[in-house]
Amino acid sequence: MKSEWLTTASTLSKALPYLQRYDGATVVIKFGGHAMGSDAAMESFARDVVLMQQVGVNPVIVHGGGPMINDMLKRLDIQSDFVDGKRVTDAATMEVVEMVLSGRVNKRIVQAINAQGGRAVGLSGKDASLMTCDVADPKLGLVGKPRDIDPTVLNTLFEADMIPVIAPLGSGDAGETFNINGDTVAGAIAAALKADRLLLLTDVSGVKNAEGEILTELSPDTIKQLTASGVIAGGMIPKTETALEAIAGGVRAVVIIDGRAPNACLLELFTDHGAGSLIRSPDAPIGS
Repeated sequence: MKSEWLTTASTLSKALPYLQRYDGATVVIKFGGHAMGSDAAMESFARDVVLMQQVGVNPVIVHGGGPMINDMLKRLDIQSDFVDGKRVTDAATMEVVEMVLSGRVNKRIVQAINAQGGRAVGLSGKDASLMTCDVADPKLGLVGKPRDIDPTVLNTLFEADMIPVIAPLGSGDAGETFNINGDTVAGAIAAALKADRLLLLTDVSGVKNAEGEILTELSPDTIKQLTASGVIAGGMIPKTETALEAIAGGVRAVVIIDGRAPNACLLELFTDHGAGSLIRSPDAPIGS
């Protein structure tokens, strides 16, 4: 037992430079995938988020909920049309999307964080004019892309030591509700806050090279080259595109990380080892 205490003390001591490095930093986390489906994984994630805030980080959580939406549409027998493999979000579907994302999914995450001693507040991009959207593609119906982000409400929550948990919904100029890709929302909010880190939690270990090896650090130019050559493909393309847009918008660095790994966020922020694939501009300051 004593050896475990010594290990814990040593770990905390080694983490000191990183705790100092991220004191006062804003970290936006896109939470989704398998980690949302397991109660144990949800509890672990919530504990990590509360610890992050306790040591001076301002965490912002943006979540998805695709599987839960699909399940509810099926239960309600609402049929969906698809264009090029993408669901068309009509008015009936949008009602379900908002109910699931702002209700069931959002409040489950809020409750998990509060159960660990945090003070989380659930909201969507519709609240306090946080996110105003344009139509992403007329063929897809009520699917939006962020145009204007007003982070006033987020800064107010930071000042009150509260943790924002954001559902990926936004408003249009005519008052309509838009469904938005969760990664896109996380990137847009991170850019508006000029976040120190954007962590994209996924179900893979990071960006891989042609040999299948995880690339621990990449530049925007490398991302573009790997995409052009077909090495980055499929579901990884929208994540790396989000990373590039976030960095261009002022985010210091983006990490694509396996959200299934225990304490993945803490490993990335507070250890030498790190986790996943870090993407940053080559002219970023050393130690960033």
